[in-house]
Amino acid sequence: MFIQTEATPNPQTLKFLPGREVLTGEPLDFRSEESAKASPLASALFTIQGVTGVFFGSDFVTVTKDDTDWAHIKPAVLGSIMEHFMSGQPILADDADGSAGEKVEEFFDEGDSEMVEVIKELLDTRVRPAVAMDGGDIIFKGFKEGTVYLHMQGACAGCPSSTATLKNGIENLLRHFVPGVEEVQQM
Repeated sequence: MFIQTEATPNPQTLKFLPGREVLTGEPLDFRSEESAKASPLASALFTIQGVTGVFFGSDFVTVTKDDTDWAHIKPAVLGSIMEHFMSGQPILADDADGSAGEKVEEFFDEGDSEMVEVIKELLDTRVRPAVAMDGGDIIFKGFKEGTVYLHMQGACAGCPSSTATLKNGIENLLRHFVPGVEEVQQM
């Protein structure tokens, strides 16, 4: 099994591509050992000293580290991912409900539901695919008084360029297509 790696805009995060499907459905973000218990692979990755986050996309695993040098932990990460896929274990433990990882609850006024649907559609069709290429995800959290609140996951969480992405990219896109959107903020 050959696992490719790709750099992300976040120097603390690497994207690992095992060449096979990783997860069906919505991406999962694990930011603690406790939340990682729902996944045998995420649990194994958190046992590696320096790993601070694990994110599963459809065909990739993104791993975030602390200040430890990648040269010291990358071989262990590659080994854990390879061992997991060679073992045939599922990504989620049998007793996990598919909503593992850190969950984000949405908030918005019912009167804004049509606008929120347009915002979500734009995020799903224009933003999320591009962000997934960088090893992360951006999900809708809420809308209130002209402000769209987004939650960044995977490589996007803590990325130095995430503020520019939010303000120059996503905010401009949403303001252009959705009258009533004034700004975008990260949560």
